Amino acid sequence: MKKLLLIISFLCHICSIAQVSSKNKIISGPMLGQVELRTATVWIEVNATVKTVAVRYWKKDDINTAITETYKGPLGNKFNPVKIEIGGLDFNSTYQYQFIIDGAPANTTALFTTKDLWQWRKPAPDFSFLTGSCAYFNEPIFDRPGKPYGGDSTIFETMAKTPAAFMLWLGDNWYTREVDYLSEWGLYYRASHDRSLSVLKNFWKAMPHYAIWDDHDYGPDDSDGSYTLKDESRKLFKNYWCNPSFGQDDKGIFTKISYSDVDVFLTDDRYFRSSDNLLDSIDGKPNPDKHFFGKTQMKWLENALATSDASFKIIAIGSQVLNHLNKAAESMRYFSAEYYELMNFLNEQKINGVIFLTGDRHHSEVVKEDRANAYPLYDITSSPLTSGISKVRGPEINNPARVAGTLVEQQNFSKITVTGKKGERKLTVDFLGLKGEQLASWSVEEKVLKYQEAK
Repeated sequence: MKKLLLIISFLCHICSIAQVSSKNKIISGPMLGQVELRTATVWIEVNATVKTVAVRYWKKDDINTAITETYKGPLGNKFNPVKIEIGGLDFNSTYQYQFIIDGAPANTTALFTTKDLWQWRKPAPDFSFLTGSCAYFNEPIFDRPGKPYGGDSTIFETMAKTPAAFMLWLGDNWYTREVDYLSEWGLYYRASHDRSLSVLKNFWKAMPHYAIWDDHDYGPDDSDGSYTLKDESRKLFKNYWCNPSFGQDDKGIFTKISYSDVDVFLTDDRYFRSSDNLLDSIDGKPNPDKHFFGKTQMKWLENALATSDASFKIIAIGSQVLNHLNKAAESMRYFSAEYYELMNFLNEQKINGVIFLTGDRHHSEVVKEDRANAYPLYDITSSPLTSGISKVRGPEINNPARVAGTLVEQQNFSKITVTGKKGERKLTVDFLGLKGEQLASWSVEEKVLKYQEAK
């Protein structure tokens, strides 16, 4: 019996050593990416010494169903983000998964649940998702002198405990500094460093993550299509996020995700963007050469909206769209040729259910745009997660377009919930604070966001 106990103890010790060794080789993760009916994507970053990476997955509480999928991509580089897609899953099923690094299992086991096959079988499921923008993590040696710009990062621990179908990052998901955005290595350093912070560990595995970018995680402040490392930045974005696709023809990052009866159009407000400083009008007419989305992305968005039959069509953008008092020239309104093209398209095609979801401003609010002979448009701005607060100033203090009671001028994230019977769906936005406390709330019914049928 003593020999048996010694052998068991020895094996446990070896297993413990293997797990510690595996842990030391993991930079960050695991992170859960896109999860569909029969597929899921999982992500991890490992150090340059790692030779092999695999993921083992199995039906929850049934280890006998375990299957191992081996990563076949490059390793041994300065930065080694790894994505593995798992296929052949059952819908509406919960799985456990564990990464295996150089043959040793990681000490973290995580879960994911595939989507339910509800179409043609049952009503569209009610669900919630989280969203927010502007996540600054202090690193004093590279930060500007003075008061730290980054706030309380425990907001991500709160978000990890908030039940949701997925998280949508609305841009400025990390902040490149002067030491970062002038080199490809620097861009990768910032993403790798911020992704690895322990306060985020539980959040990465709590739910699927999707993202768009804005200027600070694309390049320098207010950067546009002239940024010299735009293609390197795009490559990094593809390596660190698990969106279903990334633009078209190796340009941009725009794509679409769907959950239940909601389509979310993830747009790119940087890669094709003209300089904010270009004249917005020439001879009293919108400047056709000042682009926000660019021609390729605009045509994609118009076609995708026309194809969609979702109850709510959420257009996610890094910059605000409807706020005409946003004088920072970052709003889409200051790219009036494309702004009016989009507005005219919505009217001509009578696209129902459109809501804008934006970030950037370092405060949260809902802005309303009334339209003649059309339903009102709304722009939900969610910001900041941890970055400095920017309180509204000047005419914006009493912005008549802001929905009363929706202004939040402190750290927050948003929980967006869709509920109700077919034809009576309702979208509710709760702006939540550091501990999950409700700071503001707003909702809109599906029937409000519809064009009137001709009699």
